[in-house]
Amino acid sequence: MNSNNTAQADIGLIGLAVMGSNLALNIAENGYRVAVNNRTASKIDNFVAEAGELRDQIVPNADLGDFVRSIKQPRSIIIMVKAGAPVDMTIEALLPHLDEGDAIIEAGNANYRDSVRRFEELTPKGIGFLGIGVSGGEEGARHGPSIMVGGSKAQWHNAEEVLTAISAKFNGESCCAYLGSSGAGHFVKTIHNGIEYADMQMIAEVYGVMRDGLNMSALACAEVFKSWNEGPLNSYLIEITGLVLEAVDDKTGKPLVELILDKAGQKGTGRWSAIAAQELGVAATTIEGAVAARSMSALKDERIAAEKIYGASDSVDISVTLKQLEQALLAGKIAAYAQGFAILSKASEDNKWDLPLGTIARIWRAGCIIRSGFLDQMAASYDKGVAVNLMVAPEFVEVMQQNQGALRQVVAAGALGAYPMPCLGAALAYFDSYRQSRGTANIIQGQRDFFGAHGFVLMDRDGEQHGDWPSTLD
Repeated sequence: MNSNNTAQADIGLIGLAVMGSNLALNIAENGYRVAVNNRTASKIDNFVAEAGELRDQIVPNADLGDFVRSIKQPRSIIIMVKAGAPVDMTIEALLPHLDEGDAIIEAGNANYRDSVRRFEELTPKGIGFLGIGVSGGEEGARHGPSIMVGGSKAQWHNAEEVLTAISAKFNGESCCAYLGSSGAGHFVKTIHNGIEYADMQMIAEVYGVMRDGLNMSALACAEVFKSWNEGPLNSYLIEITGLVLEAVDDKTGKPLVELILDKAGQKGTGRWSAIAAQELGVAATTIEGAVAARSMSALKDERIAAEKIYGASDSVDISVTLKQLEQALLAGKIAAYAQGFAILSKASEDNKWDLPLGTIARIWRAGCIIRSGFLDQMAASYDKGVAVNLMVAPEFVEVMQQNQGALRQVVAAGALGAYPMPCLGAALAYFDSYRQSRGTANIIQGQRDFFGAHGFVLMDRDGEQHGDWPSTLD
């Protein structure tokens, strides 16, 4: 590897694993010189060797000091290493080489609390910190991700040109935006991933009905999802579901999906979104259901043993149409997005981030995993500021009215046919609970006062009241 300390890079990047390598190539392809560094020097050599015609846009350096000095001031340095302690170690190693006004950009899937802490630790040192959520996977990193920026606004302006250029574009608009101070960017990415979990799980539930309830082949399911992608469900996840279902295993000639072990992995962001919702006191049952479903999927051996005890579910002839499945999935998706944006709204209020919800919907229209056709409508709803929840936004009231009946039919069929629906069922319960002016929490308040003297409010008088409850010890 040849070090060129006189070269002036526009931005730096540390960490040349899959995401970091693709992001660096994206930067180079957009006409910016990018300095690169990696803990294992051989990865730098390999990266440069494979960069092809973009090689001249890359400034490689294995020495951290030389790497920093090769970047124009004020410097912006992207860190793309494993979240957690490795990020802190990288920051500590960088600090002696940085000057006041330089900025560190953490672009991994970080816990937003870590971003808050790093922002607070680096600001007094005169070093800016940006925590940015990058969505779109390997392809997005290479060709244009959705980028959610949080942290120092001054340092955002230093990196704005590069980050905007490399982001995905929707009708010419960049899918990159500054969303707020401190940990705002990584928090928005966390909730994005929570919605992603819910979306994927609801698709899986509908697929389960097709496969087990309607006895459809993988190829037949693929054709349905492809057709759905031409309608109201148009989205990246619907599109790739069709492609996954039609893939064939080279060795056996069988549908690949039928050979894949039914254990779903998770890296923590979905769980973080559910925890955040609980801490903020926001009902996000569809997201929580998706996280629980992944945990349940991991219990493969236990599930096999349980089926031996109870037997396989009896075959039930369910009267559900493909149109109803499509409508149920649309209603469920709206409920999931409504919950995600409700979390964002509460977090914005509690943390004084002033998150621009309409802007968030817009930068999710391209590049990211949950990009969907109806995000334009969501952006418009929040820009008008007329609804506290997407389900009561005028643009979505009609959609829910038209499709909630199908959601009800599908969830009922799932219960009768023993097809688990932790997300679609939760979406229906959320919808019914949200539109119910008089619920059943009054009995809970009575119980709480009975055993713990927690008090309650009566509808016909002011102030907290207590009941004169009988003793259960007699």
